[in-house]
Amino acid sequence: MTSRSKEKVAAAFRKLFRSPEKLDKDGAGPSGSPARRGLFRRHRDGVSPAEAAVSLPASPAASALATKKAVCANDARERAAAVRTRRLMKELKEIQRSQEHRPNPVFTVELVNDNLFEWHVRLHQIDPESDLASDLRELSISNILLHLIFPENFPFAPPFMRVIEPRIEKGFVMEGGAICMELLTPRGWASAYTVEAVVMQFAASVVKGQGRVARVPPRSSREFSRRRAEEAFRSLVKTHDKYGWVTPSLSDG
Repeated sequence: MTSRSKEKVAAAFRKLFRSPEKLDKDGAGPSGSPARRGLFRRHRDGVSPAEAAVSLPASPAASALATKKAVCANDARERAAAVRTRRLMKELKEIQRSQEHRPNPVFTVELVNDNLFEWHVRLHQIDPESDLASDLRELSISNILLHLIFPENFPFAPPFMRVIEPRIEKGFVMEGGAICMELLTPRGWASAYTVEAVVMQFAASVVKGQGRVARVPPRSSREFSRRRAEEAFRSLVKTHDKYGWVTPSLSDG
């Protein structure tokens, strides 16, 4: 090989092994290509922290902790379901036993579609001197039908209760049959309260609020449904959480 050929080969090797920064400076490297600069940088600096985090599998300790949390959460749900079931079974048996020994019970209970967590309660007796009782007698309505739904965390949270029929005006009964009663809110509820206590409290408050059976369809076009009752009740709870509970005068219903 001639000396000139050797010089060309040596120059080619020097150009090949220059650093990316040197090549950029001399204009002979990939300065015009951001992608190529990034490629050189990746090979120089190694894998980015984000890529390392994605590529690394979870440690055995972290996986074990996540599994333990999931198991604990499932156990908690199962315990809560067992507590709710035992409590409602006990109350249902006591109410049925009471109904059997009373010729004219104040109220009776029926399961909705054999569902222990959804009840129909028929209130047969309220203050006989009240205007509401007079309306019921006049219209030959034998009872007030209530619908109760028990949440998963009952008895540590209140049931949702609404009036289904007849439609009642005032008496702390709102749209959709929702009931304005502090006892039925998370703030006013206590786990010691029984279904009987809730029903008897309603019987007293509907009379105190001067409730009457609606004789004509309401002017509002909104539907009389569980969904509407739940919306009205949520609005009620927000209002009272903000301003507190102040019992309105009887004239306000």
